[in-house]
Amino acid sequence: MKGTYLKFYLHENRQHHHVLAYEWLLEQARALGIQGGSVFKSIAGYGRHGVLHEDHFFELGNDLPVEVVFVLSPEQSGQLLNLVREAGLPLLYVTMPVEYGILP
Repeated sequence: MKGTYLKFYLHENRQHHHVLAYEWLLEQARALGIQGGSVFKSIAGYGRHGVLHEDHFFELGNDLPVEVVFVLSPEQSGQLLNLVREAGLPLLYVTMPVEYGILP
């Protein structure tokens, strides 16, 4: 099947209405009927502000970058992006065309 790879970049402790933003994204996707999504935590990274965030063994309050990833239809991608826009949640995102399927 042809679809869209949609990835959001954000910090792990970013919140939206007192909910972690990555959890909010996953819940919105599930409510739209999107069949799956994943969150991946980085060990280091920096964003447009140039601040380097790194994982250290003794740090308790991490603010590391995370990626929230979906493989979905172009229509679902548009719906999810519109929800994020309407929520006023400014997030960096990337879309790419993909081919996907399920092997028997």
